[in-house]
This record gives sequence, structure tokens and C-alpha cells, in this order.
Amino acid sequence: MEYLPNIIFAIILVLGLGFFTKNVKKLLRNIKLGQDVDVSDNKSQRWKNMAMIALGQSKIVRRPISGFLHVIVYVGFVIINIEVLEIIIDGIFGTHRIGLKVLPDSVYGFLIGTFEVLACLVFLAVIVFWIRRNILKLARFWKSEMTSWPKNDANYILYFEMVLMTLFLVMNAADLNFQAMSSGNVISQFLSPWFSGLSEGTLHVIERGAWWVHIIGILIFLNYLYYSKHLHILLAFPNTYYGNLKPKGQFNNLEAVTNEVKMMMDPNIDPFAATPEGAEEEVPAKFGASDVQDLNWVQLLNAYTCTECGRCTSECPANQTGKKLSPRKIMMDTRDRLEEVGKNIDVNKGEFKDDGKQLLDNYITKEELWACTSCNACVEACPVSIDPLSIILEMRRYLVMEQSAAPVELNNMMTNIENNGAPWPYNQMDRLNWKNE
Repeated sequence: MEYLPNIIFAIILVLGLGFFTKNVKKLLRNIKLGQDVDVSDNKSQRWKNMAMIALGQSKIVRRPISGFLHVIVYVGFVIINIEVLEIIIDGIFGTHRIGLKVLPDSVYGFLIGTFEVLACLVFLAVIVFWIRRNILKLARFWKSEMTSWPKNDANYILYFEMVLMTLFLVMNAADLNFQAMSSGNVISQFLSPWFSGLSEGTLHVIERGAWWVHIIGILIFLNYLYYSKHLHILLAFPNTYYGNLKPKGQFNNLEAVTNEVKMMMDPNIDPFAATPEGAEEEVPAKFGASDVQDLNWVQLLNAYTCTECGRCTSECPANQTGKKLSPRKIMMDTRDRLEEVGKNIDVNKGEFKDDGKQLLDNYITKEELWACTSCNACVEACPVSIDPLSIILEMRRYLVMEQSAAPVELNNMMTNIENNGAPWPYNQMDRLNWKNE
């Protein structure tokens, strides 16, 4: 019976990490459903982007208030969870505060004291976030796509963080030996009077209870991430690494189409000539994208990384003028459809069976796609290098090249270019008539 707590802890730890690993495998499987894309170029710049954007939070702080608060939560939560290593070692081997046995009291006290200060700051920052979201009701948190689950999900995470920070401080405050050190109890010393008058046995139960709930809460939080927008805690790093390095506004032309245009423009090319031996012209099976499997895997990674912060939508000129387009909704819809496809594969034992649905029309409407001005404001605003515009353009490409379903205005423009060599409905001979007026 002496080792029963250690056995229970080990079982909980294995189950928690095992379920997390299972979900990670499912996540990777879903992302790999996307088309292949070469993102092996300019590795030094990619590492720099990851360091600056994901680790350094450089785009987050462009909005100073929310950016500063986010940095506190991000840094605090990451550093505080270093103590999880001590908890795991204590739980497996039955020790208590193993750090005191391997570190000098002053060093251990400094570390725990730093963790306590950060825990307090995280708690306060989370309260401000909760107020901004639920009391002040900032507009970007209350757009039409923010239905009950996205709104509740954001609050659940805030509650999780408040509870975990509180448990950490209570655990320290109820530990008589730790408080007797008078080193490291920077914040918990002010909480320890709450437990004055309680017996040593009761304090031990409170301390152990907080310890157990704290570590179980962390494992629950870890596994909740897969179902939450807070998956970006993990995916922001690969997402910023694989982010688009091309100048904003540069389209990815299809080679098959480019070659076709070159043949049309070059009078010296014989269109009926045989393809040179050894040369293969790769023509895509489908132009553009109508479903998630048509997108590339980086775009699917983007969808899972979306933080639903709404910065993209708040910067979108189409959304600001009342159009239905919301770049955030584009990413949320892509992720929802990808999850639906993944579940379809799970049910059908590794194979996708046509469910009569697709990303286009069932999730994202044509009206949304054509409302986009392709200004890249959403791409510039995203704090973790997500590119909603690339998905919009791929779906537009499908509508134009596969369904010939471009809006009338666009069809008129393309007809003018074909007939007049310009987007305007004027004969080439009449272009300079304005000079004589």
C-alpha cells in the first residue's frame, strides 16, 4: 500500500500522455490529407520567423494592451510549468519537492518565488482577458461566427488557467515545511494565514489535494488542447516556420496554365508538336480547391493553428463594410470540415467515403469568397502567420477554372481583355481619344 499513490500517479500520467499522443497522431493524419507543397527553401529565414513570431511574440504586441497581457500569460504559463517536471518526479518516486534535494535552498527558493510571481501575474492577466471578452464585449469576440462553442471554449481556457494558478499557490501556502523556509514563498506567504488554526494533518490533506488536482488539471488541459482553439500553443511554432515567404500579393501560378499561355503568346511554338522525349507536362487533376483535400498541408496546418482571436476579421475591409466575409470564419470552417473528414475516415476504417459535402457551399459560400479584395490585411494581421487569403484564392480558382462560375463583372473584364487587350470596354484604336477632349 505504501507505493499505491505512486502507482496511481503513474497510471494517470500514462493515460494522459497516451491519449494526448493518440490525438497528435490523428492531428498529423488530418494535416497530411492535404496536397504536398515544397517549403524547404530559405531555412534560415524560417527559423528566424519562428523565433521572432512564435517565440518572441513580435506580431502579438502590435496591439499593446492585449499583446502585453498575452506575453505575461504565455511566458508565465510556460515557465511555471517547468515545475511540472518536479511534480512528475515526485509522483513517480514518492519524493516531496525533489528540487530541494538537488538544488541549494536559495536557488530553489528563487525559482519557486519566480513561479509564484508569474502565477499571480497570469491570474490577473486572465481576469482582464475575461473582462474584455465578457463584460466589455469587444466587437471581434462577438461576430456571427463566434457561436456558443467558440465563445465557451475561450472562457473554459481562462477558467482552466485561473484554477491551475490558484492550485499552485494554495499548494505552496499549505506546505508547512516550505513556508518555514521563508524563501520562495513570495506570494503564498500572504495566503498561508487563510489556513491558520488548521491542524497539521488537515494542512497536509489540503496541500496533497491541491498537488493532485493541479497535475491532473494539467493533463486534462493538455488533452483538451486538441479540441480547442488553444491548439495554437503547440502549432504556432511549426506554423510560423512553414509560413509563406513570398511577397504578399504574389500568386502561385499553375505551371500547366503558364505553359499554355506561353504557347499562345509565342508564334514560334508549334502547338501540335509532340512533347519532347523525357519531358512530362504535369496537369493537376483539379484546378483550385473545392474541399479540404484539395488544399495543401500547410493550409490545413493553418486551419488547426487559428487562435480565433479575430484580428484578421477586424482588419478586413470587406467585413468592415458589412460583407459576409470573415477571414476567421474561413479558417474555422476549414478546420471544422477537416475534422468532419477525419471522423469519416475513422468510421470507415482508414478510407474516406463521399458524404455528399464539401468545403465549398456546405461551409464557405461563393458570396464570402467573392467579397474578398485580396488586400492581404488578414495575412498581415495574423499573429501566427496564418494565410486565409491563400484558401480563398484556391477556391476562387476552382470556381473560375472548373465551374466557369465567376461573377458577371469578372467575366466582363476577362472578355474585354480577350477582345481589347485591356479590362476596359474600349477598342484599342479608341484608347487615346480622351486626349482630344
